[in-house]
Amino acid sequence: MADFEQIVAQIHMSGSDTMPHLTAYPSSLVLIGTGRSAFAFRLTETSKVMKVFFPAFRHIAAEEAEIYKTLESNHFFPALHAAGNGYLVMDYIPGHTLYDCLRAGIPITDHHIADIDNALAGAAAEGLNPSDIHLRNILITPNGDIRLIDPARFRQQKHCTQWEDLHRAYEKFYKKKLFPKKVPGFLLELIAYLYKRRKSFTIHAPSNKAIH
Repeated sequence: MADFEQIVAQIHMSGSDTMPHLTAYPSSLVLIGTGRSAFAFRLTETSKVMKVFFPAFRHIAAEEAEIYKTLESNHFFPALHAAGNGYLVMDYIPGHTLYDCLRAGIPITDHHIADIDNALAGAAAEGLNPSDIHLRNILITPNGDIRLIDPARFRQQKHCTQWEDLHRAYEKFYKKKLFPKKVPGFLLELIAYLYKRRKSFTIHAPSNKAIH
């Protein structure tokens, strides 16, 4: 078994603790993604991925590990293989995110949407609160199966409507014959920006008060 602590010790970052620059990492790793709180590496010649958190977010690793353990019977989520100070090791999930599918014109079907619903319902049945569900943390594998990643916010208390809103958009827009199944990246980014602005305004807008 790989010495994951030793591998993590060879990963070096510099600059901001909240958004550092990756300056060095061992040849046994291949960088496959950079998120809001961590770098993701594929362990070469394995079917595992290592998620290494930025210094400011190392505490999230333990929380996310507990969530993955809660989800261990839910096959829609990757299995957790190891966890330590600021890192996780999980199944590597090949495939395309829903974001990639929209950009490339890869079809998203009713079956995919139903599987996502089932995955989230299963998580809720385990006492979790599925949150922060977006186009980049849902994948369609080469076999056409659905997998979800990054459940770090599944224990937050507030109700998150992101998946409800995405599901509604799928039914109202994507399924229409005239809706383009291939969407430019800049347009997806614009929609995401406007969505976040609208949600932020809805949350912070003051309630109307009657004037007497």
